[in-house]
Order: sequence, then C-alpha cells, then structure tokens
Amino acid sequence: MKNKSLQDSIQDRRTYYQLSNESPVSDEEIQKIIEHVAYWAPSPFNSQSARMVLLLGENHKKLWELTKAELKKISHSEEAWKKTEEKVNGSFLAGYGTVLFFEDMSVVKGLQGNMPSYSEKFAQWSEHSTAINQILVWMALENEGFGASLQHYNPLIDEGIQKEWGISQDWKLVAQMPFGTPLAEPGEKTHEPLEKRVLVFK
Repeated sequence: MKNKSLQDSIQDRRTYYQLSNESPVSDEEIQKIIEHVAYWAPSPFNSQSARMVLLLGENHKKLWELTKAELKKISHSEEAWKKTEEKVNGSFLAGYGTVLFFEDMSVVKGLQGNMPSYSEKFAQWSEHSTAINQILVWMALENEGFGASLQHYNPLIDEGIQKEWGISQDWKLVAQMPFGTPLAEPGEKTHEPLEKRVLVFK
C-alpha cells in the first residue's frame, strides 16, 4: 500500500462514479487487501460475522448485467430505463471489480441465542461490523490508486446473486462496492461546521 498517513487516507477516500476497467495493482494484491481487512477488522464479541465476495473480470460484469436486468423490470418508462442503464454502464459496470458485503445472519442469530440479554442489540452491532469492513476496504483500495463508490441495490439483486455464485441464504447482502481506476475527480464535498458535530470537554 502507498505510504500515506491515516489522516490522508481518511481524507482521500471519496466517492468516484467515473471508472475505467484498469487496475494499478495485480488481482492478487486486491485479494490480499480484502483478506487483510476480513482478518483484522474488529467485530462485537469477536463474532466475525462480516462476509465479503470479490468479483473480478467476467464475474464483475455478470453482477452489473444481473443488476440491470432487475432494474429494467421495475423501470417506469423507456426513458427512465435508458438513464438507469447509462448510470450502471458508466459508473459501475465500467469499473475493474466489485466487492460485495454481507453479514452472516447465522452468526448473529447464534449470538442472540447465546446472550439473550443483548438479543435486541446484535442486529444493530452486525450493521456496525459490516460498516467497519466497508470503510477499511474503501480506504485500502483508495490507497492503491482505485476509485470506488458504495451502492445498495439489495434486496433487488439478492436472489440472483445467491443463484449465480452459490451464496448461502444465511448471508444477508448489505452493500456493493464497484471500483476501478478513476477517470474524473470526485464531486465537491461540503462540510457542516465541526462545532455542531464534535463536543470537547477539557
């Protein structure tokens, strides 16, 4: 990974919608990034319920063709469909790969059964777990020169993904992260005053 400070990595992580299907690193290096995050990311009670699927090459393309097929079914008009198709083709399918983020609900249910006093909290903590994995993968990909975005076409594409890649029904799809070499700068980011969002008591 590039020699960046943590502060720079946090700042540089942005949403990129215009991507190419080129990669600044090998597929093996991308896989190492995903595996490193999966291995080290924290989780409640060390439950390790987060699951990730890395789609490259034709599998990446299959995902977004599958997504387009489902979106076309619910499109209200031909004009609306054309806009949707252009967005998917240019922003997601055009990229190099996609990371799918899941939570293994069998793990979550097991925790609920073993610790009933926390039962209502485990679903919420599961969301925290996948969010940690998402931001760490996003920052790590950015550090290697990729641009990425976070998408949520679930549950529309859940069944198709389960069938296409043999994913367990216990795995709940949470988000999709298409990535590739950025072709344009990200949009301008605005900031609310820190005084409204951070309190410090000395």
